Amino acid sequence: MPENYAALEESYPIVKELRQETELVWINPNKTAWAQGSKEIELTMADIDDAEARLKRFAPFIMKCFPETREKGGIIESVLTPIPHLQTRLNEKYGSGLKGKLLLKQDSHLAIAGSVKARGGIYEVLKHTEDLALEHGILTDYEDDYTKLCEPASRAFFSKYTVQVGSTGNLGLSIGIMSAVVGYKVIVHMSNDARQWKKDLLRQYGVNVKEYASDYSEAVKQGRAESDSNPMSYFVDDENSKNLFLGYAVAAKRLVGQLETLDVTVDEEHPLFVYVPCGVGGAPGGIAFGMKQMFGDAVHVFFVEPTQAPCMVLGMATGLQNKISVQDIGLTGLTHADGLAVGRASGFVGRVMMPILSGEFTLRDYKLYDYMRDLLETEDIFIEPSACASVQCVVMLNQLAESKAYLEKEGLTKKMPQATHILWATGGNLVPETIREEYIHTHL
Repeated sequence: MPENYAALEESYPIVKELRQETELVWINPNKTAWAQGSKEIELTMADIDDAEARLKRFAPFIMKCFPETREKGGIIESVLTPIPHLQTRLNEKYGSGLKGKLLLKQDSHLAIAGSVKARGGIYEVLKHTEDLALEHGILTDYEDDYTKLCEPASRAFFSKYTVQVGSTGNLGLSIGIMSAVVGYKVIVHMSNDARQWKKDLLRQYGVNVKEYASDYSEAVKQGRAESDSNPMSYFVDDENSKNLFLGYAVAAKRLVGQLETLDVTVDEEHPLFVYVPCGVGGAPGGIAFGMKQMFGDAVHVFFVEPTQAPCMVLGMATGLQNKISVQDIGLTGLTHADGLAVGRASGFVGRVMMPILSGEFTLRDYKLYDYMRDLLETEDIFIEPSACASVQCVVMLNQLAESKAYLEKEGLTKKMPQATHILWATGGNLVPETIREEYIHTHL
């Protein structure tokens, strides 16, 4: 560990725990009441409304290009599913003591990209496409027929432009697939932990996949530099993009109706807990921001990261945000949770999360596969191992002293029987059958 971080470890004992790969929960001491926290964030509900309206404008285009979205009118949305059998398994097998309702938000089954990245990634490509189309007269205004973007002339226009992104896998899939369908030249810069099948799928769409022997941060750095050198190139910046962030935030607005359909109440007496796996932070951050906009102090959002790549908790707990990496404290950043294999968190997201995030859990890799099998065996739902990280939160919520103290401090302990818990399933639907079998039989 670098010498200058020895003092950091003394000031923040959690750094020593993280360095030792301890499974833990960090409770955010900076969280405030939403009325106050919202004032510290430059983005607002109006920004989410704007993003939602844009997705609706593109719905006819999406339906035409992706027939599988017709059933939902070109709106890319996932189901919210009760999973009582898993809840029973977690209580009996791990002693979770979880009360209330347990639900699964199946972004693992989102159309087109099969992961949560179908929200932010696809939204950012569409936002860029709309900007170019309006600027160059392909579209006349927001009331125009967006299906004209499917025509050969439009594709020929967009083929003059390039879209680039750095990714560990799922973001690359969403950006690559949608950009290729619009007609862009696409370059996805993939880190060494990206799964081969994801690279293969992108290449089937004609995407140029560049592979790097180093980690996610290096892939992003190289991608950004290459894009900056080309005036006709647009770089999707997972570390700093407000467009990605807002694309994810739309999920919360749509969740309101889904909870009503399931007869779920969310208010002071009926708290909502949301658990999201975290990599660089864009997707979970956008979801958390949207949740607070919709439910205020009634919602409590927790992230979860692998013990070898806890970049967000490291950045937030020390206050250094993206100025510190997990490698700086002696961790590798290598994990079986490929989408979470990030050494340095988004500083933008970390700062936005400071007043609103409840806390973070960490887990060891072997549990990813155990939880994956628990879900598959009890509910017959497959999600990829990294998406199963969220299960750690409900398993440990009532077992760790810090999280139990949080429940007590927030006045939640007696309300837990009427609470609702949502595990955010971030990916898995596009995993090939052979890889699924490999996952199912993996024991670390």
